[in-house]
Parts: sequence; C-alpha cells; structure tokens
Amino acid sequence: MTRFSRGGLAALVTLAALAMASSASAADVAAYRSALPIAAPGGAWSGLYLGGNGGWGSSRKCWDFVNAAGSFLSSEGCHDATGGTAGGQLGYRWQAANLVFGVEAQGNWADFNGSNISIAFPTVVNATKVDSFGLFTGQIGNAWGNTLLYLKAGGAVTSDRYTGYLTSNGVQISDAVKDTRWGAVVGVGVEYGFGGAWSVGVEYDHMFMQDKLIRFTNIGTVAPAGTAYASDRIHQDVDLVTLRLNYRWGGRAVARD
Repeated sequence: MTRFSRGGLAALVTLAALAMASSASAADVAAYRSALPIAAPGGAWSGLYLGGNGGWGSSRKCWDFVNAAGSFLSSEGCHDATGGTAGGQLGYRWQAANLVFGVEAQGNWADFNGSNISIAFPTVVNATKVDSFGLFTGQIGNAWGNTLLYLKAGGAVTSDRYTGYLTSNGVQISDAVKDTRWGAVVGVGVEYGFGGAWSVGVEYDHMFMQDKLIRFTNIGTVAPAGTAYASDRIHQDVDLVTLRLNYRWGGRAVARD
C-alpha cells in the first residue's frame, strides 16, 4: 500500500464537508425523517458505544543530524515505518435531527517498522518502530438513517523507538531510545448501523506529530558503552486506515433492512 499524501487528506475532508452541507436542505431532512423518524436528542446514533478496530498504518520519519545544542548539521534521510494495528475505542454520541456530535478515546497496539541508510553516514542504518498510539477526539457527522458520515479532530500520542545499526552486518551500535510524543489528528469515517445496536465502519486518520530531539549513546559495539553516539531531530507524521465494529447502548435502535 502507498502512503496517503496530505493532499489526499484535504480532498477527503473537503468531500465529507460538502456531503454534510448538501444534506442540510429541508427536502433532505424530510426524506430522512420519513425513512427513519428521529426525536432529538435520543436519535438512532445517540448513546455510549464500545468497539474494536484493526487495519494498517504508515509513519513518515525524517532524521536530521544535529549538534549538542540541537542545531541542524545535515540530513540523514527519511523512511516510512509501516505495519498493522489493532485496538479499541470508547465513545459517546448525541443526535439532533440529522446532525450527530460525539467524543471518543481510542487506544491501539501497533507494529510500524522502517529504516533507511543514513545519507550523512552511509555505514549506519537508522531504524524506527511505532509500537502504540492513542487518539482523543471530538466528532461531527451527518446521518442518513442507518448511515453516518463524520469528521473528527483532536489530540494524538505515539510511543516510538529508535535504533542505529551497522549497514554491513546489521549489528546494533546505539541504544534503543524510547520516545513518547504528542500531536494532533484529523480524520473522516463512514459507519453503517445494523442489528439494532451494532455498527461497522471504515476510518482514515492523519496524525501531525511534534518534532523531537533524540540523543543516542553507544552500547559498546564500536565505541565504549555509555558514550555519546549521535543526536538527531526526528520529524514524524502518521497515516491510518482502520475497520471498526461498535456496539451501542442508549438512543433508539437503528432501522433494520
């Protein structure tokens, strides 16, 4: 799979916003109510929900070699750390007419791995792993009976690990630095209700993560253990595509097919 571009993210968000805006006409609202009567605030999408998700992610990592003060010296290149993810989400939604508002917390295990040979130091491989992430978001959506289209935005946190290896034989030469960083997330999703309280959907998210200064030390392979190895400022963003399954309590049962 190829990594989503920021242009692709903008297109997805624009399409979703246009779709929600166009559905706000009086004729559309009347059609929705005739298909599935909605009583505010206890609409078909209202209530507490719990679910699971799984899918794929890609984290773009760019390493810049810096001095002890953190000033840029040279670029070491970029790579995509990709792999699978699985986790769960807990949220609450409130529906008024065809508009749906919500809040959600999501936590995921991840296995996003990637590496590249350093441009500045070709004898060294820079390796990255993202092993978990969390999302804390608000939602706004538009409901067409059993179908919900929504936008989301909020905060994000990732747990990352960085390591240096020798290009020639793959021997580890730096310590594995663990890092937690915070950022922001925007996303778009579509969800379909079935069986009364169940819903299934697909979601795309883009995470804008802060840059971090990472300081590495030697582990004794090619230099004395504990001595300074290198300092890098590492830039990161993350793209996610997940399938989701939720069960809801409260509100009214969605219409059955």
